[in-house]
Amino acid sequence: MEKQILNEVIEETKKLIAAPSCSQEAKDAANAWLDAVGTDNEEAETKKYIAELEEDIMPIDGFAGSEAGAAVFGAEKAKEVEAHAKEVKAAGGKYCDCPACTACEVILSKLK
Repeated sequence: MEKQILNEVIEETKKLIAAPSCSQEAKDAANAWLDAVGTDNEEAETKKYIAELEEDIMPIDGFAGSEAGAAVFGAEKAKEVEAHAKEVKAAGGKYCDCPACTACEVILSKLK
């Protein structure tokens, strides 16, 4: 991986880890990847990291307005989140724009 891209992914990975909306599984994968950078395990951990990010990034459609979204956010907040998701989609967004999903999207665009 080019040094500039690697540095960008490292910075976005740090943002992901710091994001309040980041799952523990994604934090664990991110930390494992950071620990593996520059080692013989980097390629294997990169594949695991990509798989975890693909699992965690939230498509803009569906979640906020679903029963699962209501369970996470509460009924009223889910309505607000769903309205925001519609705005994001109307502006061309494909994924949730929370800090964790934003970092995931950037990282995936660099690693794939």
